[in-house]
Amino acid sequence: MFALGLPFLALLVASVESHLGVLGPKNVSQKDAEFERTYVDEVNSELVNIYTFNHTVTRNRTEGVRVSVNVLNKQKGAPLLFVVRQKEAVVSFQVPLILRGLASPRALSRASVMSWLSALGCRYQRKYLYQKVERTLCQPPTKNESEVQFFYVDVSTLSPVNTTYQLRVSRMDDFVLRTGEQFSFNTTAAQPQYFKYEFPEGVDSVIVKVTSSKAFPCSVISIQDVLCPVYDLDNNVAFIGMYQTMTKKAAITVQRKDFPSNSFYVVVVVKTEDQACGGSLPFYPFVEDEPVDQGHRQKTLSVVVSRAVTSEAYVGGMLFCLGIFLSFYLGAAGHPPFLGWVEQGSHPRVLADSFPGSSPYEGYNYGSFENSSGSTDGLVDSTGTGDLSYSYQDRSLDPVGTRPRLDSMSSVEEDDYDTLTDIDSDKNVIRTKQYLYVADLARKDKRVLRKKYQIYFWNIATIAVFYALPVVQLVITYQTVVNVTGNQDICYYNFLCAHPLGNLSAFNNILSNLGYILLGLLFLLIILQREINHNRALLRNDLYALECGIPKHFGLFYAMGTALMMEGLLSACYHVCPNYTNFQFDTSFMYMIVFGKGNTAFWIVFSVIHIIATLLLSTQLYYMGRWKLDSGICRRIIHVLYTDCIRQCSGPLYVDRMVLLVMGNIINWSLAAYGLIVRPNDFASYLLAIGICNLLLYFAFYIIMKVSGAG
Repeated sequence: MFALGLPFLALLVASVESHLGVLGPKNVSQKDAEFERTYVDEVNSELVNIYTFNHTVTRNRTEGVRVSVNVLNKQKGAPLLFVVRQKEAVVSFQVPLILRGLASPRALSRASVMSWLSALGCRYQRKYLYQKVERTLCQPPTKNESEVQFFYVDVSTLSPVNTTYQLRVSRMDDFVLRTGEQFSFNTTAAQPQYFKYEFPEGVDSVIVKVTSSKAFPCSVISIQDVLCPVYDLDNNVAFIGMYQTMTKKAAITVQRKDFPSNSFYVVVVVKTEDQACGGSLPFYPFVEDEPVDQGHRQKTLSVVVSRAVTSEAYVGGMLFCLGIFLSFYLGAAGHPPFLGWVEQGSHPRVLADSFPGSSPYEGYNYGSFENSSGSTDGLVDSTGTGDLSYSYQDRSLDPVGTRPRLDSMSSVEEDDYDTLTDIDSDKNVIRTKQYLYVADLARKDKRVLRKKYQIYFWNIATIAVFYALPVVQLVITYQTVVNVTGNQDICYYNFLCAHPLGNLSAFNNILSNLGYILLGLLFLLIILQREINHNRALLRNDLYALECGIPKHFGLFYAMGTALMMEGLLSACYHVCPNYTNFQFDTSFMYMIVFGKGNTAFWIVFSVIHIIATLLLSTQLYYMGRWKLDSGICRRIIHVLYTDCIRQCSGPLYVDRMVLLVMGNIINWSLAAYGLIVRPNDFASYLLAIGICNLLLYFAFYIIMKVSGAG
């Protein structure tokens, strides 16, 4: 039986040997290697080279190890595979190394017909080839005081021809970063760098700052925990930790509580393309599945780790801000009008009940100044001293409806003829006067005014509720995504000035909006106190509250205070994670996507709309709203031009208004011409400039008209 089985055993051994000869290498070359020495060897499909390295690892000293590989032959079909086997990690990479870029439209040679088909979905990823590769080995922590560790570098390929390569393993003396010390280095897409930082005692937060003198090539800064493997290539750096792209500057705030080992890696990677940093995509001749040799894309960077703001500074800053705003509250509380002293201290109290024929305040209208033929005396102090404290010449403070009828010197009774009662109520009569005053614009009944201006408060309160709820939910989602994914490019912070607190990435940006809310609340309290004092004066029938001053628009003031508080709340929500999607000023003008920023037709249409709106607003201000925009507007314009300019040259009736409005039109027409000629790229800032200029013009118009006494 044994003799019969020998032929079958020999046949089985021969078949296995022939199978191994086809699929696997026949020779394995293993040699002891040394650091800081360059090895130039060859490898093919039948040969595997194994290099054995050993080094001493101590607990208190971390030393980096870097492997550099350069393939001297142009290998495209069968790359070399390098496998670094360590005690607790394995790093493998091929050379030439191929990295993929972002998806880009396919550059087809058939231009006109196929270009739009390419933009619809024919997309591919460019491949970039690198002959020289350098990688830093992950250094797992050791539990012993000193330990000798071995690691092996295996080199293999499936190419049947010999391929020459260079291998060098070196130590990194500057692998550990120190607080406040700057370190400079070079890096490429195939030669990434990372360094280790350990938190000193008593330091809970640090800022990692990376700078470069060149904006491009685009690079990525990543903060990762001290674990193996380290993701340090362009195609995997976003898998773990916090990261952000950079051109010339980058900063990431790192907190000790996020890293249980009290240490972290600072990983710096150069991207294969610059589109992520706003750069352009270079043109390369397109061949399907053909790698592109980028040449030399190296970047010199400097990294420094400095201490961040301490918790004591957080508390001190918040208390300082609260103290400043609290001083406004104390100042307002100590102001006499806020305490209700104005009625007793600033002027004597005059009651309407001290005059015969007077009635409660409901019958009074602001701005009524009918002449009285029977009363020429002024108002007398109710204390009985007889001093003339406040008087109207040729004017009675009694309401028209309750004034006693006086005997007429004429034989014709007043009831026998019609009076022009509309002279005190018709807007066309009042607002077309050459000189306007506040009393001319305040003739409505106070009850009507109160209800009218109360609408502003309820409208803004309704808008605030329905607008704030989705905004708060949106920013919470954004902050959660940033914390979970680690992608800090989602939010547009100034990372050099962003100070986190809890789950918020930039707490100081939120704290800076506290003033809006606190001062808005103070404004509401002041208005509430003034309304209470005013209502008390009305209940006392105080003539100063009944007859003096402009109408009290408390509802409008409440709306202003609410708007100020909502501005603070929404600004704080925006600064939780500012970006284009929640930047309301930009998203309000998304029609720019349809027209394009450089579209000539859009700028012509917008400039025409700007000029027409300026003319309409000027007409509204000049005629004080006493004109109509209807089908007969063109006929009336021609009639005015014919009568005032052709038949006779008449000057403007309201000279002061005309001069100021002409100046305002010159400025707005200049802005429209600037936009049409220059076509600024930042349309939002251009529109904001128009709004600010018109706001300043309105302030100047109001102040000049008040100072000149023309209205």
